[in-house]
Amino acid sequence: MNPTVPEPIDVVEALLFASEAPVEAERIQEVLDLPSAGQARELVQMLSERLEGEGRALQIIEVGGGFRLVTRPDVAPWLVKLARSRTRSRLSRSALETLAIIAYRQPASRPDIDAVRGVNSEAVLDNLLDRRMVRIAGRKDSPGRPFLYETTRDFLVAFGLRDLADLPKVEGDLVIPEGPPDVPPDASGDAPAASSQSEAGETSPDAATDAGQQDPGAGGAGVTPRG
Repeated sequence: MNPTVPEPIDVVEALLFASEAPVEAERIQEVLDLPSAGQARELVQMLSERLEGEGRALQIIEVGGGFRLVTRPDVAPWLVKLARSRTRSRLSRSALETLAIIAYRQPASRPDIDAVRGVNSEAVLDNLLDRRMVRIAGRKDSPGRPFLYETTRDFLVAFGLRDLADLPKVEGDLVIPEGPPDVPPDASGDAPAASSQSEAGETSPDAATDAGQQDPGAGGAGVTPRG
């Protein structure tokens, strides 16, 4: 028994679903071996009308010179809840503490974060960078020039915030305790190792530099703190 050959419109839907980037009409024409890009656009329009007519939660938008299959705006609240639930279930208490400090203090350096938490936060920051909850915003104009961190759009989505103004209000300012000065790397370019450990993967903030983290490039070297 021969397998059923899918209709061209179904193939277009599969292409848009599987692609992480917008799919150009010319690419659809090439894949489906169509006579022109105009026919590819007609198929995309037919698919868009079918999705709308069936009341589906998906829609097609034209962006970046191509087409994307995305969710409709009216289902966004449920997607935000899903992202928030997944993020909170994965984030440790240490990660939430660090996120809170960065969110209210940003841009914040690792020595600042370490001073508030009382432990070395390098491992936590690496984890948050991997999850794209924070990003490197530049370097602080202080000895050792540690990296500055700020929250990302993924952070806002995960916690259901429209912008940083939606953060819960707190009384007073976040005060950074006075501690040892930022320690610059030695002549070899390596930061001194931390001397003790306190909780899973965290050490005391004796070595408060970011030498072990990826440099954002030349563009970050001249950035000074914004507050």
